[in-house]
Amino acid sequence: MIKYIGSKRLLLDDIASCVSSKSETFVDLFSGTSRVGHHMKKKGMSVIANDYATYAKVIADCYIVADRKKYIKDAEKLINEYNQSNKKFCGYFTETFCCDSQYFNPKNGERIDWIREDLEKRSLDPILKNIMLTSLMEAADKVDSTCGVQMAYLKRYAKRSYNDLKMKVPDMVDNLDGNTYKAFQMDSNVLVKTLDPVDVMYIDPPYNQHSYLGNYHIWESLCIWDKAEHYGKACKRVDTKIKKSDYNMKRKALSAMDSLVKNLKCETAIVSFNNEGYIPRSDMEALLSKHGDLAVEEIDYKRYVGAKIGIHNKKGKKVGKVSHLENKEYLYVLNFKGEE
Repeated sequence: MIKYIGSKRLLLDDIASCVSSKSETFVDLFSGTSRVGHHMKKKGMSVIANDYATYAKVIADCYIVADRKKYIKDAEKLINEYNQSNKKFCGYFTETFCCDSQYFNPKNGERIDWIREDLEKRSLDPILKNIMLTSLMEAADKVDSTCGVQMAYLKRYAKRSYNDLKMKVPDMVDNLDGNTYKAFQMDSNVLVKTLDPVDVMYIDPPYNQHSYLGNYHIWESLCIWDKAEHYGKACKRVDTKIKKSDYNMKRKALSAMDSLVKNLKCETAIVSFNNEGYIPRSDMEALLSKHGDLAVEEIDYKRYVGAKIGIHNKKGKKVGKVSHLENKEYLYVLNFKGEE
């Protein structure tokens, strides 16, 4: 899967241990790269994924909705076709993300341009198309020149950016008869009001001011393929200025979480948050404990790679000191009270 600042790759076992063996349905309300939902699907659960970003919906269609046994042959055929082709051209992707900025080596930008345009011309099953887009994102992610987020690019091309783009079949999972697999692209606070009762709701909202649409705007543009107007050296989509979640705003985050929890219809809610987020542990515990029995697991967690690299000025000189390299990740497990 793509590099992702909100990834819970190292917490999958911790999260899974909070899910009762009797639970059958799992909803991931802020799915991101669908890593958690993918893990629960592998464990045999029905999974519903949701995220506001288009790229996240694409990934969820691949890793949550797609039935591997149904799509594997077509996916392998198309991916082999693209890997064996040497076709390329300089289009929107190359001009924006290789020339106006330096996220990718132009040789790979031109390959991405051709593959993406070709996918748009084909009349593919929508799920198969999203499998291919996921494969293309993952291939591009392996040859980018960033520190993992698309707020900026490296001054000099990363060594991996000189490698040739190569697509691979995503690690899809077979669907089980009788299970439900769905993906939504909605405001989570709105979606929960429409869902039927489920066993587990997993809640992993943005922790602070950093918007995922801003951090991963290239994947958003690659999936929508609207060749959007952009601004600044980072070549961000203009619409990232206005598409802000309440969870990205310090004065709104706690209220948004309170509203969400009030509308949950589940036996258990698992909330991921950390000690650098806008909602302090004391406030989160007070909010959640009103609704049922609350347990909290505290986990030491390494900060993102940017913390190791440190702070640099515009000339590339390191300035200042990094205050800390670890934070505390909290897993809040709320078992709701029964009706009185």
